[in-house]
Amino acid sequence: MKPERNHAVTQRLISATAIAEIKNEQFFKQLAGYINDLVIHDFDYLITLLYRMDVNEKKVRTLLATQKDANAGELIAHLMIERQEQKIRSREQFKPPTNIPEEEKW
Repeated sequence: MKPERNHAVTQRLISATAIAEIKNEQFFKQLAGYINDLVIHDFDYLITLLYRMDVNEKKVRTLLATQKDANAGELIAHLMIERQEQKIRSREQFKPPTNIPEEEKW
């Protein structure tokens, strides 16, 4: 039986606009637990989620292969959070200026 998809956890991660929103122990444990459920009950959805978030497949494979005794949910959660942090930093770095004079706006 597939677990009910926890849209709240994944939506919080995907829609985060600040690193502080996703960089806390409680959220990490929630996400790792959910990922472990997906590994067991709905692996296809986990793959879709990783693809949607643009998590590097090679990193996932390497990490899981080299740390076989580690908690897979925690390893994958770490990579997902790391990728989301990269996206947030990139958005901040390339954010368009907001102080454009009216005569120069399109």
